[in-house]
Amino acid sequence: MLTTALQYYGAAAGAIAALIVSLDLGRRWTGFGFVIFVTSSIALIAWGFLNPEAKGIGWQNVLLFVINVVGVYRYLIRKKGAD
Repeated sequence: MLTTALQYYGAAAGAIAALIVSLDLGRRWTGFGFVIFVTSSIALIAWGFLNPEAKGIGWQNVLLFVINVVGVYRYLIRKKGAD
């Protein structure tokens, strides 16, 4: 039951985050999209490592988690124009 919930939450959250980012509604909205991506990655990491047949998805989401944290930093934490 838990693994099913993690799998479907990860998939749904990833799709919602992708929609938010693709709409390009501004820095704040894009940042929140990346926050949702982070939660999706966490769910899919857990699902991937709890499911013996999905370790590849788990490892893929470890990398995506790092990328998504960079997105959160870039759009919500770092000041605009800071290099």
